[in-house]
Amino acid sequence: MIALRETASGVSFPVRVQPRARRTEITGFMGEGDDAVLKIALAAPPVDGKANEALIRFFADLLEVSRSAVEILSGGQSRHKVVRIAGVKAEWVRARLRV
Repeated sequence: MIALRETASGVSFPVRVQPRARRTEITGFMGEGDDAVLKIALAAPPVDGKANEALIRFFADLLEVSRSAVEILSGGQSRHKVVRIAGVKAEWVRARLRV
């Protein structure tokens, strides 16, 4: 189960992305317990911000929020990122991610 951190501004959680995958999807977890990280395969290449934009679009569609509600807090140039979804609760995100 990934660690969802709920604040007044929304919910944040760690992800590890794999760009240039066959398709964009959740592929599992990395780590154990509350330190687990959500693994995401992205079809987009890590060039000119395309992978980051694909990640934002993926979470916006999956969680049924606007793209402006999804923000990459850290790791913009890394495979390890922290994503924040604004205006939602942790339990709502957990139910949508099925984690």
